[in-house]
Amino acid sequence: MLIRRRITIILAAICMAAVFSSCSLKFGAEKPVQTDFFAMDTYMSITVYGDEAQKAASEAKKEIQRLDGLWSVTDSQSEIYSVNGGGETSVSGDTAELVSFMLDMAQRTDGALEPTLYPVVSAWGFTTGKYAVPNSKELKALLENVGYEKVSVSGNTISLPKGVMIDTGAVGKGFAGDRAAAVLKENGVTSALLDLGGNIQLIGDKPDGSSWRIGLRDPNGSGELGVIEASDCAIVTSGLYERNFTAGDGTIYGHIIDPESGMPVDNDLLSVTVIAKEGKLCDALSTALFVMGKDNAVDYWRQHRDFDMLLVCKDGQIYITGGAADSFTPDKDHKDFTVNVID
Repeated sequence: MLIRRRITIILAAICMAAVFSSCSLKFGAEKPVQTDFFAMDTYMSITVYGDEAQKAASEAKKEIQRLDGLWSVTDSQSEIYSVNGGGETSVSGDTAELVSFMLDMAQRTDGALEPTLYPVVSAWGFTTGKYAVPNSKELKALLENVGYEKVSVSGNTISLPKGVMIDTGAVGKGFAGDRAAAVLKENGVTSALLDLGGNIQLIGDKPDGSSWRIGLRDPNGSGELGVIEASDCAIVTSGLYERNFTAGDGTIYGHIIDPESGMPVDNDLLSVTVIAKEGKLCDALSTALFVMGKDNAVDYWRQHRDFDMLLVCKDGQIYITGGAADSFTPDKDHKDFTVNVID
């Protein structure tokens, strides 16, 4: 079965060994401020350049932690936890905006992004670590409470029936990355890199004026697939590793779930990378396109064209949109993949 994670990004242009590393980063004579912390169930790192880097990084970290406090599905003090109790719940403007965006993307992707899968994901144990394979009867019962059309937002009030539960995991980090980037810019930052558990958010260019070079891991698990050169955008990948468990019969189950069957997705894709101005759009689409499979993902891009993407398939083919093709350099040690440009 497929395994999915928010991909580990190898930052080829800097000496970051992991998102929580403490090495000193340097471009030319300008030293950055690097802030490492844990939020939204993952390690995060913010690297900022400029005179006000320390203050800006601290403010961006606080913003992410504040949003995490609003949206955690397991924290009984969070707004989403209250919403999941059913009925009508008054929430902050941030939470109402996030849920509205999720519902909009669910509609745009015909339910490939499904924000109400939380009970199904929990049944598999991906929220608790108590892994189990639900039987078909259990999945059928749980799927009766799945459906984004059951949720409504009116102003700052969210309404949903008892038993329906929202999970912000498919969009929350992307939304938080956009907000954190806005905070940095408000503090005068013109060059920064945010690695939010694999969600990459870039502000401007590197201090030397060149583009950031972001390494994408080979979804087969060995080294880099290649490097994307980019500036002032977000890059998010859904891939086939981590966040999985092995059942007693040896089957490996990953945590990206097919909304129709309640089973982990199993199609022709190994990974999906989305590049766009907004992190929340990248976050939502990396999941939705993965659920769709290659052909439907390509059709979706052709209909919308407000993002770029890179699809890695099980048959050794890479499909990349024209807007990103010139920015992607395949790794010389991974010649088993064939790159195809989508027109």
